[in-house]
This record gives sequence, C-alpha cells and structure tokens, in this order.
Amino acid sequence: MKFAVTILGSGSAKPTVERLPSAHVLNVHEHFFLIDCGEGTQISMLKYGISASKIDHIFISHLHGDHYFGLIGLLNTLHLTGRTRMLNLYCFPELREIIDVQLRASATTLSFQINYIYLNLTGVEMILDNKCVSVLSFPLTHRISTCGFLFREKKHSRNIRKDFVSNHNIPLEWFPRILSGEDYIDEQGNSYPNSSIVLRPGKSRSYAYCSDTSYDESLCPVLYGVSLLYHEASFADEHEAIAKLKFHSTARQAAHIAKTSDAGALIIGHFSSRYKDVTVLLEQAREVFENTIVAEDGMTYNVLV
Repeated sequence: MKFAVTILGSGSAKPTVERLPSAHVLNVHEHFFLIDCGEGTQISMLKYGISASKIDHIFISHLHGDHYFGLIGLLNTLHLTGRTRMLNLYCFPELREIIDVQLRASATTLSFQINYIYLNLTGVEMILDNKCVSVLSFPLTHRISTCGFLFREKKHSRNIRKDFVSNHNIPLEWFPRILSGEDYIDEQGNSYPNSSIVLRPGKSRSYAYCSDTSYDESLCPVLYGVSLLYHEASFADEHEAIAKLKFHSTARQAAHIAKTSDAGALIIGHFSSRYKDVTVLLEQAREVFENTIVAEDGMTYNVLV
C-alpha cells in the first residue's frame, strides 16, 4: 500500500521559476492530505497529477503567506467544480477570519462546509485519528505561531495467508483463534505453526513536516524513529546568523535533527531564493546525515515498508 510524499512547492518566501512556495501532498493508501498551500499550489497539482477533489484534509502550519496564499484559490476551484463533501482544515483561528473576509468580499457562499480544527501551542496534540492514519501537531519555534505535523500510518491487521486458506478446509470457528495467535490443528491432528500461516502487520511508516522553525533539539523525542523527515533548510552555514535572526534553520542543523531523531531519511527544502544552486546545502547536510535528499518541485518520495 502506498505511503508517498509529492513536493508541490519547495521554495520559501518568494516564488522562483524553479521553485514555488511550500506545499506537500501525502498519499496514505490513496487517501490524500495537503500540507501547506503556498501560491501556485493548485497549478502544481494539475501539473503533477494530484486531484484536488480527493483531498479531504488540509493542514496549514502557520500564517506566513508562502504557506497559505494558494488556499483561497483552491477553495474557490473546489466550489466551482461542485464539491459538496466537507473539507477539514487544520489551522490557527485567524485563518478562518481571513477566509471569511475573502468570501464575503466576493459574495461567495461555498458549496461545501469547512470543518475548522484549530491548532494550539501547548504541546503535542492528536488532531486526526482515522482508519489509515493518525496525525500529531507539535509547536515549532518561529516568529509567529507555527506547528509541525507527524503522520503515522495505521498498522495493517493480521491476515491468514490466502494460499493456506485455499488449500485447507478451515472451520469458521478457527479463524478468530488463528488470528489471535493460536497454532492451527486440522481434523487429522496435523499442527500448523501460527507463524507460518499468518501474515504479520508490516512496520508502520511515518512522515514529519517541520517548516518553518529555528534549530530546536527538543523536537527530537517527538520525531524519534520517523521514516521520513521534511525539515526546512533555508540557509547554508555562512548564513547561520541570518537563519537565527529570522527563526529559520540551516541545512546542517536540519541534518542534526534528523540524526538525533534517528530518522530513516531526510528531505530538505524551503530554500532561500538567494541560492540558485542548492548543492552546497545538500553537501553540508550530508556531512552530518548521509541519507539526505533535496526537495524539488514535482518530486515524489515513496516510503517503503
């Protein structure tokens, strides 16, 4: 089953020809989650084959424009295409005011309801828990209220091997016993070890989104063991002072978070537009955490079991 992240925008405050502002789509078992919605997000969705109609959950990390300026356009497109299904929007309360002003000014009444789920900065909080994924929010250290998000795949249930079922006449009353861990004994007295006939649930995959934030090692216990970490890397070492002043991180700092968190892989992004070539950022990150890749618009990263 798929667990994959598509980068719709990998830049920071100003869009460039190569990079749009922040937006990611996470596909968990064909359920789609939009994380941030910078300017041009719906254009990227069209370009990279992401259907807006399939998205029921949108997460906005904070209210700097490069993380939400594309949202009102996306909402309007969903309205124009006749959406009636509720949309869940995870955000800070001020975003509702912003959306209401824009809808009121254009005399627009959306064809669907927005269910607002407000974020808070008091600590780690479960904001979504359904059959395929659970989502935690956690505070980041930025100039304004900002949250990161941790998505965890729900473990698959145990299943009896199909070939074993087709080759044995298993009485119905045995199925729950096998799934609970018992060995199977057939009518002839033959015993079959449970471990040989039951498929164990695979390891749960996870994805963490950390943008924007200063370097903050207190995040590591929350992120520990994450399969894939996205962490902003706005600046190179030479601009570390600027990163600190602006409450952002360097690529090397992002790599330290990944290493300390024992992440499986790291994607760096949210690059300052001053870097026409981000090779130096990748090199500095890899000096600390080898399994680092650069976010590129249109890139899809599949997290394997």
